[in-house]
Amino acid sequence: MTRMANENLIYSISGPIVKIAGPTDLSMQEMVHVGEDKLVGEVISINEKETTIQVYEETAGIRPGERVYGTTMPIKVQLGPGLINNIYDGIERPLVEIEKQSGYMIKRGVQVDSLDKSTLWHVKPVVEVGDQVSGGEIIAEIPESNAVTHKVLLPPTTVGEVVEVVAEGDYTIEDILVKVRRFNGDIDEIKAYQEWPIRQARPVASRFESTTPLVTGQRIIDSVFPIAKGGTAAIPGGFGTGKTTMQHQIAKYADADVIVYIGCGERGNEMTEVLEDFSKLIDPRSNAPLMERTVLIANTSNMPVAAREASIYTGLTIAEYYRDMGYDVAIMADSTSRWAEALRELSGRLEEMPAEEGFPAYLASRIATFYERAGYMRNLNQSEGSVSIIGAVSPQGGDFSEPVTQNTKRFVRCFWGLDSELAHKRHYPAINWMNSYSQYVDDLGAWYTANVSEKFLANRAEMMALLHEEDQLMEVVKLIGSDVLPDHQKLVLQTARVFREGFLQQNTFHKVDSAVPMAKQEKMIEVILYLHHRAKSLVQWGMPMSYLNKSNIFTDVINMKYTTSNDNLTDFDHYFEDIDTFYENAMQENG
Repeated sequence: MTRMANENLIYSISGPIVKIAGPTDLSMQEMVHVGEDKLVGEVISINEKETTIQVYEETAGIRPGERVYGTTMPIKVQLGPGLINNIYDGIERPLVEIEKQSGYMIKRGVQVDSLDKSTLWHVKPVVEVGDQVSGGEIIAEIPESNAVTHKVLLPPTTVGEVVEVVAEGDYTIEDILVKVRRFNGDIDEIKAYQEWPIRQARPVASRFESTTPLVTGQRIIDSVFPIAKGGTAAIPGGFGTGKTTMQHQIAKYADADVIVYIGCGERGNEMTEVLEDFSKLIDPRSNAPLMERTVLIANTSNMPVAAREASIYTGLTIAEYYRDMGYDVAIMADSTSRWAEALRELSGRLEEMPAEEGFPAYLASRIATFYERAGYMRNLNQSEGSVSIIGAVSPQGGDFSEPVTQNTKRFVRCFWGLDSELAHKRHYPAINWMNSYSQYVDDLGAWYTANVSEKFLANRAEMMALLHEEDQLMEVVKLIGSDVLPDHQKLVLQTARVFREGFLQQNTFHKVDSAVPMAKQEKMIEVILYLHHRAKSLVQWGMPMSYLNKSNIFTDVINMKYTTSNDNLTDFDHYFEDIDTFYENAMQENG
């Protein structure tokens, strides 16, 4: 409820920063409405001389002397059925509903409910009168989409006895579903939605170690630089290296139950592409559109800069809400550099002392706060869920030594560095395997052994050793050419080429190669290493690489990513047979 302030009058306006002179009745991080247009803002600084507010809408036309109206509440989001398959701006206003009111350009001060309060949802209660319940417990289920069942949760602070429950049927989110009597006699009326401050992490019972991978279908991620469910990863790369495309692929094919895609300061045409792609793509898990398990936060580069800063926390809070239901949620933040630039602009307007490259001194702590809200958790209702965060970083000029990349690197355990040279060669994903890493490999070892193969980690280690050896040999080749290398080193170069082109490179537009299950990835590595070992035996017998290269076997193995099925692993049998035939023919011809 909005309250009228007595002397909360604007005296200074600088872009999204508005100041009130003198003492006020506002409090830190309180949501306010600024000016006669009631623009949404948040109190970010208070002292005895002035109160500073950041406004999440365009402030053009606001004049000194206009009032600021407090709400007594922090800025928060509504959490309930209707989030899935919806598109919001940075402060959770549904863009489709805004378009109906104001057209394609968002008008200032537009007031729209985050959730449709007229839609009827089919509610199936799962508690009965007399049940003892506590915060976070599931009280009802609602089929929100074909892919997601919405589980209505008690607010974390509610504890008591159920005294009233509605019958199964259709209700709006404003209808009271359950009444809970607290131990002091007060009655809590529980609806299908709740509100939560975006800057406050939702509570959990405990945090687990991440021991299960988030399988994405992208070979260089799943097999080389894996991320765990509840893990964190950064995708740094210069312009045109494929950050957004890579996040699109992960969002489409990762084995997460819910996707929260945050377009933070990116170009509007890229967000349009996301909307068009996601609405057309069929989810292989449910055979329904991918949007039926996706929430989109769109705060493009032409939207107010302060809302860009808030959009990250809006998406995080929505992700934590679905995690509390027991779902695995993946957040795609594109890009955290634009978010950091919003912090820099706001900090500059606040006249704060700048740190490196003009970023605020608290940049590192803000990045840490963001990534630390990821994790694999035991929820208050004893279910298990996870929030995985994959953030794109856009360093100017592709310089990984700039502050946002370096500070991000401190707080994530996966670093997928994109290489402009690989991107120019049309090598997708353009992850440079020499400067990327994952600290989850050891944590996921038991899972790989149990679910993929006992040899998987050993085969992966051998593949990486060959790729690193190739990198060292290429320094020699650049100086004096490959002809002077002995044949066993020429074989290393050839095998590494097969790995690069046949395994690490992936065609996002190919119906078979766009997403590959772990079982096929393991077989592909096994086939390439089998070829390497057979060819190595021939080289040790004295056969020159010039002779072995006359065979088409290396090219055939590269093309197996297209010619083998993702479902039928017996397709690989003939590759082992072809390699054996290649070996036997070579032995016979050379006596």
